[in-house]
Amino acid sequence: METYSLRTLNGSNDFITLLRETDEGFVIRIVRDKDGYNEITNEFMSKELFDTCVRTGYLTKVEATQSLVATA
Repeated sequence: METYSLRTLNGSNDFITLLRETDEGFVIRIVRDKDGYNEITNEFMSKELFDTCVRTGYLTKVEATQSLVATA
């Protein structure tokens, strides 16, 4: 499972994790920092949208050591 940080306007630590890949895209888990608690949702993201988000810098891959610190 790969984890990506989301670029946000307010500087919060929001992440998505790729849970599963399908022919059309990815099942992802979104974890958003909401004033001290985590809002967690599972969604579907098309491969085209995912590739666009990575290319534009909206999503940035998190290295394994960073991901462990961020989820702890």
